[in-house]
Amino acid sequence: MINLIFKKVLIFSDNAELCSRFIALCDDLNLKLDHFEFAKSPQSDFEIETLPNEKSISIISMKNGWEELVGKFDLIISIHCKQLFPEDLIREVKCINIHPGFNPYNRGWFPQVFSILNGKPVGATVHEIDEQLDHGPIIAQEEIKITKTDTSSSLYNKIIDLEIELLRDCLIPILENNYETRKPIAEGNINYKSDFNELLELDLSKKQTIGETIDLLRALTHEPYKNACFIDEDTGERIYVNVNLSKEADDV
Repeated sequence: MINLIFKKVLIFSDNAELCSRFIALCDDLNLKLDHFEFAKSPQSDFEIETLPNEKSISIISMKNGWEELVGKFDLIISIHCKQLFPEDLIREVKCINIHPGFNPYNRGWFPQVFSILNGKPVGATVHEIDEQLDHGPIIAQEEIKITKTDTSSSLYNKIIDLEIELLRDCLIPILENNYETRKPIAEGNINYKSDFNELLELDLSKKQTIGETIDLLRALTHEPYKNACFIDEDTGERIYVNVNLSKEADDV
């Protein structure tokens, strides 16, 4: 018998695939979608075909729309929401984050990119949101091993699969408010979107090992996006670079 303490739940996501998989997970867990509303950020233009006809995805800006959430919801779950939650909101409403990283390492933007580059652990973390970025008490997490053939996109796909499995185990305990947390083992480190942007234009004159170059290119390979690039000195155009890595056994 499921005893839901949180019955007015907002799922805030800017990832269409995760929204659809969350809805499928609810069906697997025999959770009625009556308890959930869905929202996305203004810059997100996707629709979810699997939503019931009577439901739609609200567009909410946290800068000027967060006050409307207080009193309307008793739990907000962020699943790859691109907006920061205001401190006033998290003081009024319990907020949970599904984060595509292994806190406290490489908190912030694109954890898989920076884990390929700096060798810090990567994985998925479910945690309570506090005033700092990807920082609050941890509910569940699991690490993923980075292989030598992983690119940003292949590693990110593994992380999404893991996030759904973590939610499979802890979603009902969260809704029942029947779970334990633990503090992150350290403050860790944070990467911002500006840190990622600084990686994109390749310095063709930079001296580094072949291994460092391969790691940079696979960290920036994430189809269908154009990330790593260099400037053609003759035309001034950007030339984009992706890498394709495979193991010897894959060719047999």
